[in-house]
Amino acid sequence: MILVTGATAPVGRSVVEQLLATGHGVRALTRNPETATLPAEVEIAAGDLSAPETLPPALDGISAVFVQAYVPGFAPAFLKAAKDAGVRRIVFQSSGAVLDDVREQPNMIAAFHAEIERAIEESGLEWTFLRLEVVAANALQWAMDVPGQVKAGDIVRGPYGEAAGSPLHEADLAAVGVAALTRDGHAGAKYRLTGPESLTHKEQVSMIGEAIGRPLRYEELPRDVARQEMLDRRQPPPVVDMLLDAWARAVGQPALVLPTVEEVTGKPARTFREWAADHAAEFR
Repeated sequence: MILVTGATAPVGRSVVEQLLATGHGVRALTRNPETATLPAEVEIAAGDLSAPETLPPALDGISAVFVQAYVPGFAPAFLKAAKDAGVRRIVFQSSGAVLDDVREQPNMIAAFHAEIERAIEESGLEWTFLRLEVVAANALQWAMDVPGQVKAGDIVRGPYGEAAGSPLHEADLAAVGVAALTRDGHAGAKYRLTGPESLTHKEQVSMIGEAIGRPLRYEELPRDVARQEMLDRRQPPPVVDMLLDAWARAVGQPALVLPTVEEVTGKPARTFREWAADHAAEFR
């Protein structure tokens, strides 16, 4: 039996589906069991990484855990509960921003994930880290029903249209996670994961347009205007500034592209066009 946290989010859901497809028992940890629209074969466990008292029942009988974490300070209580329950293996979705052998991480996202990685390493459990660069599902922000976005028109407005990334299909991230959860040979690995191609924001929007059958155009906003819009959507100021700085650095620079997905899974990573086709309904 394998526990999946974040099971209703795109990556977690894909982990669940792929585990079921390979014959593994799955338990999903969710704060809202009544709204978790997961396959009938999934055992639902009510719980929350931020509520340590909910963890022992969720971890009972579990051999491995897929962890996505957006909860500061959860690691000590979670890892103690996992060890007490006899969990053997942890696969953690981390960040490609994490740097090894440095005294200080480059930003708050890297520092957050590095702290969790360190706690897992010191736990004595078998572990694998999936250091994700960019998940393709970030593009779903353009499907939000706000003025100027895809559902409201044919123009997407945002900053740094020429900023490049290498978006990874959540199914490929999940496939690497499933391999690490269910097969030996991945203990102690820190897999840095990218999609198969470097694409700018403008190119991604154009491909989404192809998938939904109508041309889309990316219209660049000045940084200060984009920043205010992001703040108006209640994004934390440090995160907003970190994102804007990262996109500014990525202008004119091809994104890192690595073959890790194919090396681990034996299959090439899906393209962004494939991701856009898979998610076309969410943009219409």
